[in-house]
Formats: sequence, structure tokens, C-alpha cells
Amino acid sequence: MDRRQFLRVAGGGVIAAAVPPLLGCSSELPAAAVAAWRQPMSETDPRRWALAHAILAPHSHNLQSWLVDLSVPDEITLRVDLDRLLPQTDPLSRQMIMSQGTFLELLDLAARERGLRADMTLFPQGVFDERKLDARPTARIRLVHDATVRPDPLFAQIFKRHTNRAPYDMREPAPPALAAIAASVAGAPVRIGFAGPQQVSLVQAQREIAMQAWQIELVTPRTLLESYNVLRVGPAEIAQHRDGIALNEPLVRALVALGLFDRTRASSPDSSAVQGQIKSFNEKLAATPAFFWMITEGNHRATQLQAGRAYARAQLAATAHGLSMHPLQQALQEYPEQARPYAAIHQLLGATPPQHTVQMWARLGYGPAAVASPRRGLQAHITKA
Repeated sequence: MDRRQFLRVAGGGVIAAAVPPLLGCSSELPAAAVAAWRQPMSETDPRRWALAHAILAPHSHNLQSWLVDLSVPDEITLRVDLDRLLPQTDPLSRQMIMSQGTFLELLDLAARERGLRADMTLFPQGVFDERKLDARPTARIRLVHDATVRPDPLFAQIFKRHTNRAPYDMREPAPPALAAIAASVAGAPVRIGFAGPQQVSLVQAQREIAMQAWQIELVTPRTLLESYNVLRVGPAEIAQHRDGIALNEPLVRALVALGLFDRTRASSPDSSAVQGQIKSFNEKLAATPAFFWMITEGNHRATQLQAGRAYARAQLAATAHGLSMHPLQQALQEYPEQARPYAAIHQLLGATPPQHTVQMWARLGYGPAAVASPRRGLQAHITKA
């Protein structure tokens, strides 16, 4: 989702965030904010080395809600950081559990690279309630040396994988690339699908549902404010938080320095800010040659976690073939205002709730070079039970 195009400023004005550098200022992210994207050469503990890769996994709103306990030798305990949830747009925390799965998949890939088997026990103290998370562990992992373990080629894509929200080239994704994505999730408890330029009506129907769902999120004050609350504007904020939605364009920074931003109020639905954002997002959907989706049987916590693992693999496989993915989670979210798009996308993709759940739906295509998102670094995720 592209939430970077506008912000409301004091007095009701609106500024465009996507502007060229002004006055010689750079819009590059602070080095400290993207330091985690460098190879962790200094980590000697294999657990820390594997975790330094796992923290690069995709995560909703880039919240990075992963806490790990390393107090037991050779063991990792993973928990959800309950201070980093999305209660408005992800009220049942389905996306949070999927993000635990993306983390575990990258951890497993890194362990394999070192000849280690990652023995995972999921929900070792019991499975979370279907509507609420708690402090119990998501997983307990032991890394065991195993001569039969083989590296996975997808590991090589971890430092190259980024979510690309830009307009895509309208070329049809190459069949070998689609085959590689499908092969990457073989054996996972998911059913995947693709729609491309040859399926005009199916692609257009998906665009329309995505447009409706995006507009709902923008005109619902509490869901829009949830994004505003994790905006990180300018080098100081970005370096301090190293999470959320980073805005570092010079004009935005200048207005922040003058105290002109108002991030405490949602823009009105008819404002130029909201209407401009709708237009920008619709243009990106128009510049989308294909869509990708994953469906599961049911929607249990373990199912959500395994879907997250599968998505991590699918995106890495896409990256290896030069393809970009951009999740469209709005229509998959379970808050009341999204009920109609939720039903529409499930019906369109042949998934009948509650027997089946669309866990992931994403734009797919050849995009321009994507930039790394800020990451908090390994130490920020380490805690003790």
C-alpha cells in the first residue's frame, strides 16, 4: 500500500510528499536506518546470525513486531511484540501472525545456509485466541547441526527483496518466473493463483475491488490515523524509530521543521489530500499487469503463520526473476467497513469464507529499483521472558 504521497499540514493545507530534492538536500534514508540490510559479518553466534536475516522479513506497516529470547543456549523463543499491533486495520491480528511466519521462513533459510536444521515448535504454550493475541510464544526454535541440510537458493535474495509500491511495466510476467513462484511454495498449505494481461476481465475486476478497499481505508478516520501514527518524517525521526512509513523528501522535512504538520487528525474524505491519494493509487493499479494471491483452507493461527512463510518464499522467488510484489491487504482486512470488498475478492477468487481465506493478494510485475525500508536492527528485538 502506498501511504507516502501526501500529508495534511496545519491550517488544512496539503503538501505532496513525492517531490524532487530541494536546496541540495538528499532524500536518501539515514545510513543507521538501513544498516541492517548489510551482511551481518560480525555475528558469531549462529542464532544471532540467522536472526539478523530474519528481521529483514516483510511486515505489515513495517512495524517489525518480533521479540526474541535467547536466554536458553541454542534456543530461540519468538513472541509478538504486543506494543506493535494494528488494532484498526488488522483487528484480529491475522496480518501480525502472517508476519511472524515471514520471520520464521527467513530464519529457516539462514539456518540452512550454515548447515543448521531449525527445529520449530509452533505455539509451544498453546495457540492464541482467534480474535486476540497474548504474551505466549509464537514459536520455539532449536538450531541443530545436520549434515543432510542443504542451502536453499532463495537465501541469496534476502538482501535484495523489497516491497515495490511503484507503477510497474505492463509487460506480462514471464512464464518461467510464474513457475518459479509456484514451485517455491510447493508443499505449503496454500493454493495460489495468478491473473495477467490475457485475463482482461479478471484483472480489471481485481483493480476495481482494490480501488474500493483503498478508498475505504482513506475515508475511515481511525484507519487513516493508524497510518499517520507510524509516519516517520525526516532523518531524525527515521533514524530514531527505524520502522513504520518513512518520508524523507526535503519539502516534507522543511514543513516538519517549521511545525506545520498535523498528524493528529485525519484528512476529510473530500480533501485534495485524500482525493489525490486515491488518484495516485488508482494510477498504480492501472500500471499493474498481473496479480498474485494465496488461499488457505480455514483461517486458524497456524494456517496464518504458514501462509506468511509461503508468502516470504513467493516474494523471494519473484525477486530472483526480477519481479516485484506489492501486497493489497485492504480488502482482506476484517474491520466492518471492508465487509463488501472482503466478500467481493473472496468470491472473485473462488474462496468461500469461512471454509477458505484469501491470506495474500498482491500486485505483480516488473518495477523500477525498490529502496530498502528502515529496520531497527537485531538488538532491538532481543528480550528476556
